[in-house]
Amino acid sequence: MVIKKYANRRLYDTSRSAYITLDDLKTLVHEGTDFVVQDAKTGEDLTHSVLTQIIFEQEAQGQHLLPVDFLRQLIRFYGDSMQSVVPGFLDLSMSSLAKNKTRFDQQMGAASANPLFGMFEDQVRQNMAIFENALETMSPFKAFSAEKQKEETPDRSDELAELRAQMSAMQEKLNKLS
Repeated sequence: MVIKKYANRRLYDTSRSAYITLDDLKTLVHEGTDFVVQDAKTGEDLTHSVLTQIIFEQEAQGQHLLPVDFLRQLIRFYGDSMQSVVPGFLDLSMSSLAKNKTRFDQQMGAASANPLFGMFEDQVRQNMAIFENALETMSPFKAFSAEKQKEETPDRSDELAELRAQMSAMQEKLNKLS
């Protein structure tokens, strides 16, 4: 679906031959409809900026989905050597979150107000830990500080075993609920 954006900020849905609003675009996103927003004059792809504008308006209305610490961390990655890694990581994390939300909704027979949402939070923390480990591994100074890190890094095998036990317990609870 192609949406044209005019200089007067109006959005035009070429498939329906009608003007639409950002709320209409938000509805299309919720419905899973793919669209591209193009500048009506130049043809430049404006999809990213329009989607960002929708997020900004949602946040401005008090529907805070993005925690302040997350926003600060995200800003720190702009201009950083790891900037190119962040979009892929965030895309993978959001895809995983959406996949698990769908699975939990199906198992619980409920929509968004799921009491087990804490499990998603745990998964996000694990994803962040994996990402931080990947960043450390790719650091150009890794070779110089490898010995120091070995000395300072505690044995995490107990933590890993505990995480596995927690995941197993959560899976058992989910199996019982379904």
